[in-house]
Amino acid sequence: MDLGQAFTFVAAVALCAGGAWLCIGRWSRARHLLDTPTSRIRSAAQGYVELAGVLRVLAVPQPVAPLTGESCLWWRYRIEAYRSNGKRSSWHVVERGVSDAWLRLADATGECLIDPRGATVYPAFRKVWTGNLRHPRSIAPSAWLDLFSGAKRYRYTEERLHEGEPLYAIGDFQSSGEGRQGFDLNAARREVIGRWKGDFSGLLQRFDSNSDGLLDEQEWRRVRLAARLEAEDLHRQRSTAPALHRLSRPREAMPFVLSSHGEEVLARRFHWQAAGGAVLCLAGAVWLASQLGVTAW
Repeated sequence: MDLGQAFTFVAAVALCAGGAWLCIGRWSRARHLLDTPTSRIRSAAQGYVELAGVLRVLAVPQPVAPLTGESCLWWRYRIEAYRSNGKRSSWHVVERGVSDAWLRLADATGECLIDPRGATVYPAFRKVWTGNLRHPRSIAPSAWLDLFSGAKRYRYTEERLHEGEPLYAIGDFQSSGEGRQGFDLNAARREVIGRWKGDFSGLLQRFDSNSDGLLDEQEWRRVRLAARLEAEDLHRQRSTAPALHRLSRPREAMPFVLSSHGEEVLARRFHWQAAGGAVLCLAGAVWLASQLGVTAW
């Protein structure tokens, strides 16, 4: 096998393996979306869930998209430079960025905060345009440059999520407040006592009834009783606090998706991508078989 045949063999294997990886990954992602029922925020179980609602403002002022300066709730951008090298020319990414601002999703039953870090986001709004400046909001060094320069040296892409848009979300759901956490009285009491021991002089002042600088068995019983009462009071306070719901990236290798489009649209997209991966895998396998046949001959 010469060098050319070896390169073709490696390319065929890579095409087949890459297509198989794309097919399996996208098909699995589609199945996760379709097999996970949509939950209401107020009654959602803890763990991997699917939510659907409307985006609401979380922070004032709202985040600002870096390329257009428009107010939004989340953004992602890419700047590409046009490079020409003889007969070949193409766009190359020179800068990119993505927002890490938390989102607030609301449905008819409640609200959920979303940490978008690590999520695959499919926003409905996407704008692409070209210009002569590295950053489109910059001031041109010369007005003549904008008037007479016909070649656009940069291409900008900006995607955004806005208030009032529908949002589909699937990820790891956790809640706190409203007594959702189990209460371990012994652990809570030990936590209170440990905190008191950090100020041992204050502990003696409260419970050393005979002022000998030590806590005897009877005084320690009073400490444990007071700690139990304080732990129970803290638990009651936390139980009456409003529930706080959060959605974030799952710890396991599960899809974490945020989208302005519904589940059906996303599943259809993943199925088409899986079909494309299957075609690539088949093409790579046929190509590999042909190369093996030539080599064997």
